[in-house]
Amino acid sequence: MGTIEIGKLPFLSSTGFATLGENCISFLSAPGSATQDQTAQAFSKKWGQMTHGDADFEKMVANQKEWYLDLYGFSSEDELRSYLRNCGHVLDAGTGMGHKAAWFAELSPETFVVAADISDSIIEASAYYRHLPNLLFVQCDIADLGFVRDNSFDYVSCDQVIHHTEAPRRTFRELARVAATGGDVSVYVYRKKALPRELLDDYFREACADYSHEQLMELSEQLTELGRVLSSLDQPLAIPDVPLLGIEGGEMTVQRFIYWNLLKCYWNEELGEFVSVMTNYDWYSPSQAFRYTEEEFRSWVEEAAMETVHFHKEKACYSGRFRKTA
Repeated sequence: MGTIEIGKLPFLSSTGFATLGENCISFLSAPGSATQDQTAQAFSKKWGQMTHGDADFEKMVANQKEWYLDLYGFSSEDELRSYLRNCGHVLDAGTGMGHKAAWFAELSPETFVVAADISDSIIEASAYYRHLPNLLFVQCDIADLGFVRDNSFDYVSCDQVIHHTEAPRRTFRELARVAATGGDVSVYVYRKKALPRELLDDYFREACADYSHEQLMELSEQLTELGRVLSSLDQPLAIPDVPLLGIEGGEMTVQRFIYWNLLKCYWNEELGEFVSVMTNYDWYSPSQAFRYTEEEFRSWVEEAAMETVHFHKEKACYSGRFRKTA
Protein backbone atom coordinates (compact mmCIF):
# COMPACT_ATOMS: atom_id res chain seq x y z
CA MET A 1 0.00 0.00 0.00
CA GLY A 2 3.04 2.25 0.34
CA THR A 3 3.59 5.35 2.51
CA ILE A 4 0.45 6.87 4.02
CA GLU A 5 -0.28 10.23 2.36
CA ILE A 6 -2.22 11.59 5.31
CA GLY A 7 -3.29 14.85 3.74
CA LYS A 8 -4.96 12.97 0.86
CA LEU A 9 -7.07 10.54 2.90
CA PRO A 10 -10.63 10.79 1.52
CA PHE A 11 -12.39 10.59 4.88
CA LEU A 12 -10.64 13.61 6.41
CA SER A 13 -12.61 16.86 6.29
CA SER A 14 -9.77 18.77 7.94
CA THR A 15 -5.99 18.82 7.61
CA GLY A 16 -5.55 20.70 10.89
CA PHE A 17 -3.72 17.91 12.63
CA ALA A 18 -0.41 17.65 14.47
CA THR A 19 2.00 14.96 13.31
CA LEU A 20 3.13 12.64 16.11
CA GLY A 21 4.93 10.10 13.90
CA GLU A 22 5.04 8.69 10.40
CA ASN A 23 1.77 6.81 11.03
CA CYS A 24 0.31 8.86 13.88
CA ILE A 25 -1.48 12.20 13.96
CA SER A 26 -3.44 14.18 16.55
CA PHE A 27 -6.66 16.14 16.36
CA LEU A 28 -6.74 16.87 20.10
CA SER A 29 -7.02 20.59 20.74
CA ALA A 30 -8.87 22.04 23.73
CA PRO A 31 -8.84 20.09 27.01
CA GLY A 32 -11.99 18.21 27.96
CA SER A 33 -13.99 18.20 31.17
CA ALA A 34 -12.37 17.21 34.46
CA THR A 35 -13.82 13.70 34.29
CA GLN A 36 -12.86 13.31 30.62
CA ASP A 37 -9.27 14.34 31.31
CA GLN A 38 -9.08 12.09 34.38
CA THR A 39 -10.38 9.14 32.37
CA ALA A 40 -7.88 9.77 29.57
CA GLN A 41 -5.03 9.95 32.08
CA ALA A 42 -6.19 6.77 33.81
CA PHE A 43 -6.04 4.84 30.55
CA SER A 44 -2.74 6.38 29.55
CA LYS A 45 -1.32 5.06 32.83
CA LYS A 46 -3.06 1.70 32.48
CA TRP A 47 -1.69 1.00 29.01
CA GLY A 48 1.68 2.38 30.11
CA GLN A 49 1.89 -0.52 32.58
CA MET A 50 1.77 -3.04 29.71
CA THR A 51 4.40 -3.87 27.12
CA HIS A 52 3.63 -4.83 23.54
CA GLY A 53 4.73 -8.35 22.76
CA ASP A 54 5.43 -9.65 26.25
CA ALA A 55 3.76 -12.77 27.63
CA ASP A 56 1.02 -10.94 29.56
CA PHE A 57 0.18 -8.82 26.54
CA GLU A 58 -0.03 -11.84 24.25
CA LYS A 59 -2.32 -13.70 26.66
CA MET A 60 -4.60 -10.68 26.82
CA VAL A 61 -4.66 -10.30 23.02
CA ALA A 62 -5.51 -13.96 22.44
CA ASN A 63 -8.34 -13.78 24.98
CA GLN A 64 -9.68 -10.54 23.51
CA LYS A 65 -9.70 -11.86 19.95
CA GLU A 66 -11.74 -14.92 20.89
CA TRP A 67 -14.20 -12.83 22.88
CA TYR A 68 -14.52 -10.22 20.12
CA LEU A 69 -15.84 -12.83 17.68
CA ASP A 70 -18.55 -13.84 20.16
CA LEU A 71 -19.48 -10.28 21.06
CA TYR A 72 -20.16 -9.19 17.50
CA GLY A 73 -21.46 -12.29 15.78
CA PHE A 74 -18.50 -13.61 13.81
CA SER A 75 -18.39 -17.40 13.86
CA SER A 76 -14.64 -17.53 13.29
CA GLU A 77 -11.60 -15.44 12.46
CA ASP A 78 -12.04 -16.50 8.84
CA GLU A 79 -15.52 -15.00 8.80
CA LEU A 80 -14.18 -11.75 10.23
CA ARG A 81 -11.43 -11.79 7.59
CA SER A 82 -13.97 -12.19 4.78
CA TYR A 83 -16.10 -9.43 6.27
CA LEU A 84 -13.19 -6.98 6.52
CA ARG A 85 -12.04 -7.68 2.97
CA ASN A 86 -15.31 -6.16 1.79
CA CYS A 87 -14.49 -2.95 3.69
CA GLY A 88 -12.45 -0.14 2.20
CA HIS A 89 -12.08 1.85 5.43
CA VAL A 90 -12.43 0.67 9.04
CA LEU A 91 -12.39 2.67 12.28
CA ASP A 92 -11.31 1.15 15.61
CA ALA A 93 -12.70 3.75 18.02
CA GLY A 94 -10.95 3.53 21.38
CA THR A 95 -8.02 1.43 20.24
CA GLY A 96 -5.97 1.48 23.47
CA MET A 97 -2.77 -0.43 22.70
CA GLY A 98 -3.87 -0.88 19.09
CA HIS A 99 -3.97 -4.70 19.04
CA LYS A 100 -7.48 -5.00 17.58
CA ALA A 101 -6.78 -2.40 14.90
CA ALA A 102 -3.57 -4.27 14.02
CA TRP A 103 -5.55 -7.53 13.89
CA PHE A 104 -7.98 -5.97 11.42
CA ALA A 105 -5.13 -4.59 9.33
CA GLU A 106 -3.35 -7.95 9.25
CA LEU A 107 -6.51 -9.88 8.36
CA SER A 108 -7.29 -7.55 5.44
CA PRO A 109 -4.17 -5.88 4.00
CA GLU A 110 -6.18 -3.99 1.36
CA THR A 111 -8.42 -2.38 3.99
CA PHE A 112 -7.32 0.97 5.44
CA VAL A 113 -7.70 0.91 9.23
CA VAL A 114 -7.83 3.97 11.47
CA ALA A 115 -7.04 3.38 15.16
CA ALA A 116 -8.37 6.24 17.30
CA ASP A 117 -7.85 6.88 21.01
CA ILE A 118 -7.65 9.81 23.40
CA SER A 119 -4.88 8.37 25.56
CA ASP A 120 -1.13 8.70 25.10
CA SER A 121 -0.91 4.94 24.55
CA ILE A 122 -1.49 5.62 20.89
CA ILE A 123 2.04 6.95 20.43
CA GLU A 124 3.74 3.74 21.59
CA ALA A 125 1.18 1.65 19.71
CA SER A 126 1.89 3.49 16.46
CA ALA A 127 5.60 2.80 16.85
CA TYR A 128 5.05 -0.89 17.60
CA TYR A 129 2.76 -1.40 14.59
CA ARG A 130 4.57 0.87 12.14
CA HIS A 131 5.26 -2.16 9.93
CA LEU A 132 1.60 -2.22 8.90
CA PRO A 133 1.24 0.18 5.95
CA ASN A 134 -2.57 0.14 6.04
CA LEU A 135 -2.85 1.30 9.67
CA LEU A 136 -3.04 4.94 10.82
CA PHE A 137 -3.21 6.04 14.46
CA VAL A 138 -5.18 9.16 15.39
CA GLN A 139 -5.18 10.71 18.84
CA CYS A 140 -8.61 12.26 19.32
CA ASP A 141 -11.82 12.20 21.30
CA ILE A 142 -13.97 9.52 19.65
CA ALA A 143 -17.06 11.44 20.76
CA ASP A 144 -15.98 14.37 18.58
CA LEU A 145 -14.95 13.21 15.10
CA GLY A 146 -15.62 16.51 13.40
CA PHE A 147 -12.54 16.03 11.24
CA VAL A 148 -14.15 12.97 9.62
CA ARG A 149 -16.66 13.25 6.78
CA ASP A 150 -20.11 11.68 7.04
CA ASN A 151 -20.46 8.09 5.78
CA SER A 152 -16.70 7.43 5.75
CA PHE A 153 -16.17 4.00 7.29
CA ASP A 154 -17.53 0.66 6.09
CA TYR A 155 -17.07 -0.75 9.58
CA VAL A 156 -16.80 1.02 12.94
CA SER A 157 -15.71 -0.98 15.98
CA CYS A 158 -15.98 0.50 19.48
CA ASP A 159 -15.21 -2.43 21.75
CA GLN A 160 -15.41 -1.96 25.55
CA VAL A 161 -14.89 1.79 25.26
CA ILE A 162 -18.03 3.86 24.63
CA HIS A 163 -19.13 3.75 28.29
CA HIS A 164 -15.91 5.61 29.17
CA THR A 165 -16.85 8.64 27.05
CA GLU A 166 -18.50 11.69 28.58
CA ALA A 167 -21.93 11.15 26.95
CA PRO A 168 -22.08 7.61 25.50
CA ARG A 169 -25.46 8.02 23.78
CA ARG A 170 -24.13 11.06 21.93
CA THR A 171 -20.93 9.18 21.12
CA PHE A 172 -23.00 6.40 19.54
CA ARG A 173 -24.69 8.95 17.27
CA GLU A 174 -21.27 10.25 16.24
CA LEU A 175 -20.04 6.77 15.39
CA ALA A 176 -23.22 6.19 13.38
CA ARG A 177 -22.62 9.46 11.52
CA VAL A 178 -19.18 8.46 10.28
CA ALA A 179 -20.32 4.92 9.35
CA ALA A 180 -21.12 4.42 5.68
CA THR A 181 -24.67 3.67 4.61
CA GLY A 182 -24.89 -0.11 4.59
CA GLY A 183 -21.96 -0.32 6.99
CA ASP A 184 -21.95 -1.67 10.54
CA VAL A 185 -21.17 -0.23 13.96
CA SER A 186 -20.10 -2.70 16.68
CA VAL A 187 -20.47 -1.46 20.26
CA TYR A 188 -20.09 -2.93 23.76
CA VAL A 189 -21.49 -1.38 26.94
CA TYR A 190 -21.24 -2.29 30.59
CA ARG A 191 -24.41 -3.90 31.93
CA LYS A 192 -26.06 -2.63 35.10
CA LYS A 193 -25.54 -5.04 37.98
CA ALA A 194 -27.43 -5.71 41.22
CA LEU A 195 -28.27 -2.63 43.28
CA PRO A 196 -25.66 -3.23 46.05
CA ARG A 197 -22.93 -3.57 43.43
CA GLU A 198 -24.10 -0.44 41.57
CA LEU A 199 -24.12 1.63 44.76
CA LEU A 200 -20.67 0.43 45.81
CA ASP A 201 -19.29 0.94 42.30
CA ASP A 202 -20.54 4.54 42.26
CA TYR A 203 -19.08 5.19 45.70
CA PHE A 204 -15.70 3.74 44.76
CA ARG A 205 -15.56 5.54 41.43
CA GLU A 206 -16.22 8.91 43.08
CA ALA A 207 -13.65 8.22 45.79
CA CYS A 208 -11.07 6.90 43.33
CA ALA A 209 -11.08 10.18 41.42
CA ASP A 210 -8.98 11.60 44.27
CA TYR A 211 -6.62 8.63 44.56
CA SER A 212 -3.13 8.63 43.10
CA HIS A 213 -2.14 6.13 40.43
CA GLU A 214 -0.10 4.27 43.03
CA GLN A 215 -3.11 4.02 45.36
CA LEU A 216 -5.30 2.76 42.52
CA MET A 217 -2.75 0.11 41.64
CA GLU A 218 -2.55 -0.97 45.28
CA LEU A 219 -6.36 -1.20 45.45
CA SER A 220 -6.41 -3.21 42.22
CA GLU A 221 -3.81 -5.62 43.55
CA GLN A 222 -5.78 -6.08 46.79
CA LEU A 223 -9.04 -6.72 44.89
CA THR A 224 -7.25 -9.23 42.68
CA GLU A 225 -5.91 -11.10 45.70
CA LEU A 226 -9.40 -11.10 47.22
CA GLY A 227 -10.77 -12.56 44.00
CA ARG A 228 -8.03 -15.20 43.92
CA VAL A 229 -8.68 -16.29 47.52
CA LEU A 230 -12.45 -16.38 47.05
CA SER A 231 -12.01 -18.43 43.87
CA SER A 232 -10.36 -21.17 45.91
CA LEU A 233 -13.78 -21.74 47.50
CA ASP A 234 -15.05 -23.57 44.44
CA GLN A 235 -18.10 -25.31 45.92
CA PRO A 236 -21.22 -23.87 44.22
CA LEU A 237 -24.04 -22.66 46.40
CA ALA A 238 -27.76 -22.34 45.64
CA ILE A 239 -28.20 -18.58 45.83
CA PRO A 240 -31.81 -17.33 46.13
CA ASP A 241 -33.22 -14.52 43.97
CA VAL A 242 -33.61 -11.13 45.66
CA PRO A 243 -35.56 -9.25 42.97
CA LEU A 244 -35.91 -5.90 44.76
CA LEU A 245 -32.10 -5.69 44.95
CA GLY A 246 -31.62 -6.99 41.42
CA ILE A 247 -29.85 -10.11 42.68
CA GLU A 248 -30.28 -13.06 40.34
CA GLY A 249 -29.88 -16.36 42.14
CA GLY A 250 -28.78 -19.76 40.91
CA GLU A 251 -25.85 -22.12 41.31
CA MET A 252 -22.65 -20.11 41.77
CA THR A 253 -19.50 -19.95 43.85
CA VAL A 254 -18.94 -17.43 46.63
CA GLN A 255 -16.56 -15.45 44.41
CA ARG A 256 -19.12 -15.21 41.60
CA PHE A 257 -21.88 -14.14 44.01
CA ILE A 258 -19.74 -11.37 45.47
CA TYR A 259 -18.41 -10.39 42.05
CA TRP A 260 -21.79 -9.93 40.37
CA ASN A 261 -23.74 -8.53 43.30
CA LEU A 262 -21.43 -6.75 45.74
CA LEU A 263 -17.89 -5.95 44.63
CA LYS A 264 -15.78 -6.35 41.51
CA CYS A 265 -12.83 -8.54 42.54
CA TYR A 266 -11.73 -10.03 39.22
CA TRP A 267 -9.47 -13.06 39.08
CA ASN A 268 -8.70 -15.22 36.06
CA GLU A 269 -6.26 -18.08 36.63
CA GLU A 270 -5.64 -18.54 32.91
CA LEU A 271 -4.83 -14.89 32.21
CA GLY A 272 -2.77 -14.54 35.38
CA GLU A 273 -2.18 -11.94 38.06
CA PHE A 274 -1.04 -8.99 35.96
CA VAL A 275 -4.00 -9.01 33.53
CA SER A 276 -6.37 -9.55 36.46
CA VAL A 277 -4.91 -6.56 38.30
CA MET A 278 -5.24 -4.36 35.21
CA THR A 279 -8.85 -5.52 34.74
CA ASN A 280 -9.70 -4.36 38.26
CA TYR A 281 -7.80 -1.11 37.65
CA ASP A 282 -9.81 -0.62 34.46
CA TRP A 283 -13.04 -0.76 36.46
CA TYR A 284 -12.33 1.67 39.29
CA SER A 285 -9.76 4.11 37.93
CA PRO A 286 -11.75 6.00 35.23
CA SER A 287 -14.26 8.58 36.46
CA GLN A 288 -16.40 7.86 33.41
CA ALA A 289 -17.69 4.28 33.36
CA PHE A 290 -21.44 4.22 32.76
CA ARG A 291 -23.67 1.13 32.92
CA TYR A 292 -26.90 0.41 31.07
CA THR A 293 -29.95 -1.80 30.91
CA GLU A 294 -30.73 -3.69 27.72
CA GLU A 295 -33.65 -1.35 27.03
CA GLU A 296 -31.44 1.72 27.36
CA PHE A 297 -28.83 0.31 25.01
CA ARG A 298 -31.36 -0.80 22.41
CA SER A 299 -32.94 2.67 22.49
CA TRP A 300 -29.70 4.12 21.08
CA VAL A 301 -29.99 1.83 18.08
CA GLU A 302 -33.65 2.69 17.58
CA GLU A 303 -32.93 6.40 17.86
CA ALA A 304 -30.24 6.09 15.17
CA ALA A 305 -32.66 4.14 12.93
CA MET A 306 -30.18 1.27 12.62
CA GLU A 307 -30.88 -2.42 12.11
CA THR A 308 -29.60 -5.06 14.52
CA VAL A 309 -27.35 -7.58 12.77
CA HIS A 310 -26.28 -9.34 15.96
CA PHE A 311 -27.07 -8.81 19.65
CA HIS A 312 -25.17 -10.41 22.52
CA LYS A 313 -25.82 -10.29 26.25
CA GLU A 314 -24.13 -11.73 29.30
CA LYS A 315 -23.81 -10.75 32.95
CA ALA A 316 -20.96 -8.33 32.25
CA CYS A 317 -22.24 -6.54 29.19
CA TYR A 318 -24.44 -5.99 26.19
CA SER A 319 -22.90 -5.80 22.75
CA GLY A 320 -24.08 -5.76 19.18
CA ARG A 321 -23.41 -5.09 15.54
CA PHE A 322 -25.79 -2.58 14.03
CA ARG A 323 -26.28 -1.62 10.37
CA LYS A 324 -26.78 1.90 9.06
CA THR A 325 -29.56 1.75 6.49
CA ALA A 326 -29.91 5.42 5.60
